Amino acid sequence: MGQPITVLEKPSSNPAVIRFETNRPLSGMGHERYSEAPSEMLTKTGDELARRLFAAGGVEAVHINGNIVTVTLGGGRTGAGLGDIVRELFLHYGDQTGGEPASAPPAEAPVDEGDRAPETLADPGEAPAAVAAEGSAPADEG
Repeated sequence: MGQPITVLEKPSSNPAVIRFETNRPLSGMGHERYSEAPSEMLTKTGDELARRLFAAGGVEAVHINGNIVTVTLGGGRTGAGLGDIVRELFLHYGDQTGGEPASAPPAEAPVDEGDRAPETLADPGEAPAAVAAEGSAPADEG
């Protein structure tokens, strides 16, 4: 569920700084700066992205302004995989290949017989709306 973000990774003249340009804004009009992972109580999009980037390890600082995310790395890190974290920010369920088998049919919500469309019934004349209409039709005075 959700859509991946298009991310262009741009190196800077400083190898410890990586810039990610995205196809959508991740912050409001102001700058968001993080020198450590923000509290779980902070719930903005930038807060969640910063938490995920810091959790990946090797990140010293995160700066978000509009659609630009700048990450400062520490300890000779390369930043491998950080682009995927930004790209998958709005994906809610992630990769589902390890879960149920690929041949499993999709789950369907139970449907009450009264909610079925007439064309899905064996005899469309038995649909609740058809039965109700039949009972309220005026008698044929022929």
